[in-house]
Amino acid sequence: MSRVIGIDLGTTNSCVAVMEGNEPTVIVSADGARTTPSVVAFTKDGERLVGAAAKRQAVVNHQRTVQSIKREMGSDYRVRIDNHSYTPQEISAMILQKLKKDAEDYLGEAVTEAVITVPAYFTDSQRQATKDAGRIAGLDVKRIINEPTAAALAYGIDKEQAQKIMVYDLGGGTFDVSVLDINADVIEVLATAGNNRLGGDDFDTCVADYLAAEFRRSSGIDVTRDAAAMQRVREAAEKAKIELSASLNTTVNLPFLAMGKEGPAHLELTLTRAKFDDLTRHLVQATIGPMEQALKDAGLTGSDLSKVLLVGGSSRIPAVQQMVKSFCGKEPFKGINPDECVALGAAIQGGVMLGTVKSLLLLDVTPLSLGVETVGNTFSRIVDRNTTIPVKRSQIFSTAAPFQTSVDINVLQGEREIASANKSLGRFRLSGIRRAMAGVPQIEVTFSIDANGIVNVSAKDLGTGKAQEITISGSSNMSEAEIQRAMQDAQRFAEEDKRKHEEEERRWKKHQKQQPGASADAAGSSGNDDGAEDAE
Repeated sequence: MSRVIGIDLGTTNSCVAVMEGNEPTVIVSADGARTTPSVVAFTKDGERLVGAAAKRQAVVNHQRTVQSIKREMGSDYRVRIDNHSYTPQEISAMILQKLKKDAEDYLGEAVTEAVITVPAYFTDSQRQATKDAGRIAGLDVKRIINEPTAAALAYGIDKEQAQKIMVYDLGGGTFDVSVLDINADVIEVLATAGNNRLGGDDFDTCVADYLAAEFRRSSGIDVTRDAAAMQRVREAAEKAKIELSASLNTTVNLPFLAMGKEGPAHLELTLTRAKFDDLTRHLVQATIGPMEQALKDAGLTGSDLSKVLLVGGSSRIPAVQQMVKSFCGKEPFKGINPDECVALGAAIQGGVMLGTVKSLLLLDVTPLSLGVETVGNTFSRIVDRNTTIPVKRSQIFSTAAPFQTSVDINVLQGEREIASANKSLGRFRLSGIRRAMAGVPQIEVTFSIDANGIVNVSAKDLGTGKAQEITISGSSNMSEAEIQRAMQDAQRFAEEDKRKHEEEERRWKKHQKQQPGASADAAGSSGNDDGAEDAE
């Protein structure tokens, strides 16, 4: 097995790390940064940009720029750029390819294996979509682990005393909270809860809506209809949010935001932290419910916790930190980098799989209950939420009508008693059941969940031995043929990028060889000419 990299595939930013000896190390990107913006863009001439380069041109090329794609993982959402339609898996794979390339440049060797993190509250279809994105990027995804669990790994790898901790993970697009028990070399997840549609993007939206409303009030112009202008407003909102974590006020200045009847209109206003807190108070309050649920499921109270770890960039917001302190009755622990600890934890898990990290056992849980639909639109649970994985559970069912020879199995994930209110992960049919009165046949339904949280469901008629099984992949996820086609496209782009890189290197070397002569020729030139050449 080659080196296994750990990847935090984030909504706003992503990070990659690897074990160097006994220590996990963040890999610096080609741009010299420790994190990479999770942004993909396509230029008019077909060139693909990923990371910082894509984010820089978002305002002028907003229609061909894709951001926050993680929120759409596992859905039937598609991004249409010119004449091509991209799945969330394909866009995510482009980000993963960039991280893979940065890792290969850093290590000086090919990288084919990875541990990738996902929000703890990701559904089965979202986990499978993440794994498919890894495959498309040319990575063998050895393990999918939950982000709060990875953060706990990064925190607890050298902790010897037994302790119970809470990980509060507020990222760019998702919120998770996990309660874990760290005891010597065993890290066990006791409970997890969260919200897959709550994160820093929502804070940005609140501020952007306020800025747009204030601009409309002062200028009479509604910029919400101008996509390019709103891209500038959103970027200003994000910048203001970040600045208000360290300052009590910030100035938002967007010159020439729109053109009115009297000429160009500018946006300039001072945003205070108090106003920001007022605009986003409902979002902060929305994280309390999952914390209460996780503690209740773990059978603990805030006073039972040794530490509360803050993870994710949005956990830097002062109002968030104050709320967590009030809720748990203790100051949140800030001894880990909220932007990097998840990738570091993923790298540690990679080290466990390689055998370089010894005697560390990670016990994770399934975030939501799993079961099947039964008569009366009822959800029959087979695996309860917060069950330690991997796990295998079975339950006996029967037929609802006389002489029934087949049954449809609707696999569900969720917490509602009404079947239709939960998410359907997939359906399959068990045929060949022995004809008998209703309630006589015995049909054993078995759920098997692996360490990645991927679900396999089987049904067997105990009377005839007839069986049927499926690995849940989600009806909206990509087929094997689509994945293979996307892998080929990704490889083609990787080869094109390599050729472009080699051409740039050749041009640079040629330029370097010509430099001495060029300098001699320019010796008699004026200072202004030299400056012009330098500018070019």
